[in-house]
Amino acid sequence: MNRTSNILNVENARFYHELGELILNVGQQAFTEGLYQLVNQLVPINAVELSEWTIDDRQTSVVDIRLIGGAGEQEDIASPCNIKQPTEHPLSKDIIKMDHPLLIQINARPAAAGSPRSLAEYHQCCLVSLKNNRRCLISLYRLQHQKAFSLTELSFLKNLSETLLPLTERHAQMTRQALPKRLGAWAPDHGTDNDLTSLQSAFQERLALCDISLSAREQEVCLGLLNGGTVPEMAEKLCVKNSSVETYLKRAAAKLGVSGRHGLAKWMVGTELPLSA
Repeated sequence: MNRTSNILNVENARFYHELGELILNVGQQAFTEGLYQLVNQLVPINAVELSEWTIDDRQTSVVDIRLIGGAGEQEDIASPCNIKQPTEHPLSKDIIKMDHPLLIQINARPAAAGSPRSLAEYHQCCLVSLKNNRRCLISLYRLQHQKAFSLTELSFLKNLSETLLPLTERHAQMTRQALPKRLGAWAPDHGTDNDLTSLQSAFQERLALCDISLSAREQEVCLGLLNGGTVPEMAEKLCVKNSSVETYLKRAAAKLGVSGRHGLAKWMVGTELPLSA
């Protein structure tokens, strides 16, 4: 495959048609797949993952990593959201200190014999934007047995990022704003928007009272559980795997000191307090 000739095809009508489709899909589930297809026809990749990072007010640590979407052969890729402590992510230091958009390249490393595939076994190209205390990442992955990203490809991706990163920022913003609508899908049929808003407010008041901090995704799954949602339903609505929802629930339960839907409900009404540290 002649990668350079693919990149030169950026001037063809098909590219601009697909770019137009991508713009129309901002905020929709099809956005990530469209971005993957757009990049893959020009620079061969195996998977793409979009994430939004939140930095604390002092710009000294990562407080949350939110998966926005993924496409391609991503089943074996360890999502950054599954890392227990965001500061443990290998890119966290670069992302905290950045003061302008970045392109970060990481070449694959061979794994030990018999060990499961890890993130290190992929060539990676991460395009990163910054806006206030948020960072948007477009993480591009290529399998180890393929060639690493060339200088020509990296230069092209850097230029393309000037278009893709603002779109991804807008997509991230729209998915954040869609949170109440997604939560409403799990509400009982007799519920109302006011009921949902009241539940969110009550939940956040309980968190503040107990001095507990949950990530946005951890709050989403807790509210979904309280609204009667199942793990598969929440996974579908949030565009993540069942295992990711289970991970968010486990993290939230550990922070709240509860177990299961019943324990969460008891905690909400104030009859079960977090376990002592």
